[in-house]
Amino acid sequence: MSRFTRHLAPLIACLVMIGCSSALRWAPEYYVVQGGDTIYSIAFRYGIDQRDLLAWNRIDNASLIRPGQRLRLSPPSGGAAGSRSTTPKTATRAPPAREPMQSVGWRWPADGNVIASYGASAKTQSGIQIGGKKGQSIRAASSGQVVYAGSGLPGYGQLLIIKHNNDYLSAYGHNDRLLVKDGETVRSGQPIARMGLGPGQRPLLHFEIRRRGQPVDPIPLLPAR
Repeated sequence: MSRFTRHLAPLIACLVMIGCSSALRWAPEYYVVQGGDTIYSIAFRYGIDQRDLLAWNRIDNASLIRPGQRLRLSPPSGGAAGSRSTTPKTATRAPPAREPMQSVGWRWPADGNVIASYGASAKTQSGIQIGGKKGQSIRAASSGQVVYAGSGLPGYGQLLIIKHNNDYLSAYGHNDRLLVKDGETVRSGQPIARMGLGPGQRPLLHFEIRRRGQPVDPIPLLPAR
């Protein structure tokens, strides 16, 4: 093995690990909106608080994005005018001040054992895996609004994202069938999907809770079983 190959191998291994993880992603400076994207799915993909994403791009209405639009994924340097998106605005918005954290009453989204805990592997750097049977009911872990329903995020299969308040989102991946649509309001415990097959063709739910854009371990927030 040449010296160049020896030095290249660790880099390749690192890139493979990043590509396999739903949490470890290299974030570019900008993202070009694709069909089916929402502000919430873009923020989820890059581990950003959706309020920051809106502020950095001076967007007042989260529904006013369109394919081909370029969005900044980090704060503009010194609040430079270069942070403007292609959406016309009448005023500059700074990143919003944080209010006290809002609470959410959580419940388990599926019956079954936790088969992969938070941070146990590259595949659970951002959530947990709950085992079960294909087709079994997946339920909303708390009341909220569906802000993404689709399969556009690599590594999640059929995915639902629910917004519970300004601080918390929950996500449900590897579904066989979605029972709710983007924009729909759901109540805690409502069936929202049917369990599908995850990695290794094993029936499971990939479940995440995100607080202000960042993944957190769901177990301490869920009721004891």
